[in-house]
Amino acid sequence: MSNQSTSATNKNTNLKPEDFFKNVISHSKEYGFIFPSSEIYDGLSAVYDYGQLGAELKKNIREYWWKAMVQMHENIVGIDAAIFMHPTTWKASGHVDAFNDPLIDNKDSKKRYRADVLIEDAVAKIEDKINKEVEKASKRFENFDATMFKSTNARVLEYQKKIDEVNERFKNAMNANNLEEVKQIIVDLEIVCPISGSRNWTDVRQFNLMFSTSIGSVSDEANTIYLRPETAQGIFVNYLNVQKTGRMKIPFGIAQTGKAFRNEIVARQFIFRMREFEQMEMQFFVKPGTEMEWYEYWKKARLNWHLSLGLGSDKYRYHDHIKLAHYANAACDIEHQFPFGFKELEGIHSRTDFDLKQHQEYSGKKLQYFDPELNESYVPYVVETSVGLDRLFLSILSSALIEEPLEGGDSRTVLNLPAALAPYKAAIFPLVKKDGLPELAESIMTTLKFDFMLAYDEKDTVGKRYRRQDAIGTPFCITVDHQSLEDNTVTVRDRVTMKQERIAISQLHQFLTERTTIQSLLRSL
Repeated sequence: MSNQSTSATNKNTNLKPEDFFKNVISHSKEYGFIFPSSEIYDGLSAVYDYGQLGAELKKNIREYWWKAMVQMHENIVGIDAAIFMHPTTWKASGHVDAFNDPLIDNKDSKKRYRADVLIEDAVAKIEDKINKEVEKASKRFENFDATMFKSTNARVLEYQKKIDEVNERFKNAMNANNLEEVKQIIVDLEIVCPISGSRNWTDVRQFNLMFSTSIGSVSDEANTIYLRPETAQGIFVNYLNVQKTGRMKIPFGIAQTGKAFRNEIVARQFIFRMREFEQMEMQFFVKPGTEMEWYEYWKKARLNWHLSLGLGSDKYRYHDHIKLAHYANAACDIEHQFPFGFKELEGIHSRTDFDLKQHQEYSGKKLQYFDPELNESYVPYVVETSVGLDRLFLSILSSALIEEPLEGGDSRTVLNLPAALAPYKAAIFPLVKKDGLPELAESIMTTLKFDFMLAYDEKDTVGKRYRRQDAIGTPFCITVDHQSLEDNTVTVRDRVTMKQERIAISQLHQFLTERTTIQSLLRSL
């Protein structure tokens, strides 16, 4: 069954990516999805508020993740851990000593950048050159074989060699914490500041990303705690509580959604990178030696979940990590094609037994699992799936927003959201504000609103009302007209096709249930 979503691929080709992204940002504010935080005080950098429609969309995305992750798996349960945690938690996890980003400043523009992002962007530009060479060749030759071309074309091979060399140098430099080499890579790649256009860089230095605060009535160093930079540690410190009280058997998972906080060096690209954000994470506890099997399983399962949204399979790809985190023996990102390029959307990591062993050492408490089948105890290995809810929100919003041409040279702005995620499932219109039509429309709304979020609109022509609902992603518009008074039917108009059909009022609940509930998405998994 259709989830009422279509990919925006090739729908906005008349706009440059940066111009389209500006449209996404302005549309978000104009229609009540996202506002700059504290805007009446000129806002706060990289902090945003979700408006009335944004809050609904965000809630629906979170609910779909939760149901797919927890409700659909008998061996996965959810918790809600506190934001404040004992400060030793972050010492054990490595965040106090190692949660850093490499920082570099341009002396002319006075702007600050993440050195790794500058290098990644430079590599992406080289990859674009390869893609352009392939595209040119594909237009010149019939029966073009892209794989063969990449393996034989001298210029492409030169580009790929440069990419491999840069990636290897960067990986070795980061693993050795060789910040001088990181700067040298920036120099060798001739990377310029986007603002000043100069290469007048400072040395690279590490910058800890955790926010600290004080707890209790006296502000001193002994009372310093941190706002959690990730939700995963709340799962790890509760692992044994959940396992024992839930009588969980390996393999099993613990899921959690919640706010996390990072003092990002460069918070940019709207809600893609913020200092206050929401994560949706699941830690899957497995027997040592089986972690790679489960790592591959969750890579596929999570990509299938994203594909179920119907935004287009061409918008996703895997990206294996060049530099592994200190806790991982394998790591991969599911990247999404945002308006500013392919970027990380969700991470899948094989975290080994690092976290539980660290907490076991620092707390002095055993965090082992007794395996009745093996008749022995061990510290489980962990496979993690972690997706940023705000990034997921942006990926859905930017993929769904299209400007669609209509007959006669007109056009309409449409937010082709998956129907199950749309803020309003339907809008109810009386054709005119008289003759008993508003009363019948309100009675329909009263019946349906217990199970569906609905909009009611009686202002302007029906055509203008359709356009308003198209722009906010409402999948169906229900119009009550004079025929409704005679035969208890209404006109239901589909957002995607714009086709209309007559449906009995008594069938509306079933109609919306089949097409707009989270269950309609779950069935596609």
